Amino acid sequence: MVATSQPLAVAAGLEILAQGGNAADAAVAAAAALNVTEPTSTGIGGDCFAIYFNATEQKLSALNGSGRAPADLTLERLCREGFKGELPPFHPYTITVPGACAGWCDLVAEFGRLNMPQILAPAIRLAEGGFPVAPITAYFWSRGVERQLKNAPGGTALTIDGRAPRAGEIFRNPGLSRTLRAVAEGGRKSFYQGQIAESIVEVVQQAGGCLKLEDLADHESSWETPISTKYRDLRIWECPPNGQGLAALLGLNILEGFDLGEFPPLSSQRLHLEIEAMRIAFADANWYVADPLFSPAPLQELLSKEYAHERRKLVDTSRATLDQKFGTPHAFSDTVYLSVVDGEGNACSFINSNYMGFGTGIVPADWGFTLHNRGHNFYLDAMHPNSLAPGKRPYHTIIPAMATGLNPDGSEYLYASFGVMGGFMQPQGHLQVVVSLVDDMLDPQQALDQPRFCIQDGQSGGRVALEEGIPSEVVAALSAMGHGVEQVRGHGRSLFGRGQIILRDPGSGVLCGGSDPRADGCAMSL
Repeated sequence: MVATSQPLAVAAGLEILAQGGNAADAAVAAAAALNVTEPTSTGIGGDCFAIYFNATEQKLSALNGSGRAPADLTLERLCREGFKGELPPFHPYTITVPGACAGWCDLVAEFGRLNMPQILAPAIRLAEGGFPVAPITAYFWSRGVERQLKNAPGGTALTIDGRAPRAGEIFRNPGLSRTLRAVAEGGRKSFYQGQIAESIVEVVQQAGGCLKLEDLADHESSWETPISTKYRDLRIWECPPNGQGLAALLGLNILEGFDLGEFPPLSSQRLHLEIEAMRIAFADANWYVADPLFSPAPLQELLSKEYAHERRKLVDTSRATLDQKFGTPHAFSDTVYLSVVDGEGNACSFINSNYMGFGTGIVPADWGFTLHNRGHNFYLDAMHPNSLAPGKRPYHTIIPAMATGLNPDGSEYLYASFGVMGGFMQPQGHLQVVVSLVDDMLDPQQALDQPRFCIQDGQSGGRVALEEGIPSEVVAALSAMGHGVEQVRGHGRSLFGRGQIILRDPGSGVLCGGSDPRADGCAMSL
């Protein structure tokens, strides 16, 4: 089964599975096809993360495919040039080394069965022959043209005569086809060295940035041990920092101490507890999530049930608390998401992003992809763990997830491969999806259909967006509790993320999938 936000990307993944590929191969094929069909959210000019479940070994591995800040980008440089507080969102200084290409190649090298020419063939066909643009994608493409592409160097390459393609209109991207062909034939080296790298550096430096060829050539992905916590009878897995998956686990740990079954889904009491758990989780995450090579977090202590017990005491069951601070544990630590499970039970939970839609909107000449703006998440405060530094990875919002159960012999079985894309919504989406699946026993599609809340900008005291479908009396009750609330409708619902879920029955191997109604996609099986 393959679940993504674009049907043509689902088809690409299924094609690779039908050719004998496994979950890793199909995930990369789908990710590349999403680069073609939804460049508004993702691409080879961005970053990726993955969690892979090896069914034979019953083992999970985490891939960190995020890039690092240029060697010449320092706080001193930014201070001299007058930058304070944060970088402008589309400035070339926000371009960290794009890690997606290396991540694709490394995932296939470690777990895949097919070669890159086979895996990238569906995406290359889509880029060369063209594809009909999906309706929701067309809307956000139009917004991206106005916000980024029309003003960014090379940005009009992703337009039709300076405008966005309309829903149903065919769009071709020969530059991206050229990029994918180069990677298919030459692997990661063709992206981080040679013509593509030279074009990236040229356009970034012309725009005023400081990325160099050495920054690209030195890039490496990293394989890491996933972090996890037990929630009810399942174990929930996330990638470790510099990803924000820690926030989802912290929120679930706090929430586990409440009897959620006492309150109906979407009731003010239930939503209040979930929101308060996430406020506390964000207070910790915004301090502790950083590049562990520069600022390692005490993950074992942060994820302990003892720490959760202490943090749970901060929840006022009747009032919002908007000034939560990060705790000190003691020893007792825009985006596309896709999910693939193959016939052997291997699973890949995969996420790839440009960050803010088209990222910076800057397109290297003739290569058909935009460069992301992930460096916008750095702090310009030297005392903060997530402060900008050369060669450092920023706080990363994109997070894939998995859930496993425990076999009688103590090994793990795959319960679900899932994720919810969308900036700081992602850990909140993970928490809400897990609660729907586990506490409310909803199926994947029902869990994704549920209206959601979103604490805006990932700040513990932030206003709470409530999705259309949450009853008006609940909205009023949450407001009376002290939450600053606003209701969101229409295309604004993209704020609440777009998820994919695949469950696997451990006995029969039967798969049950769902795809978020807030996107253009679907879940399909062979």
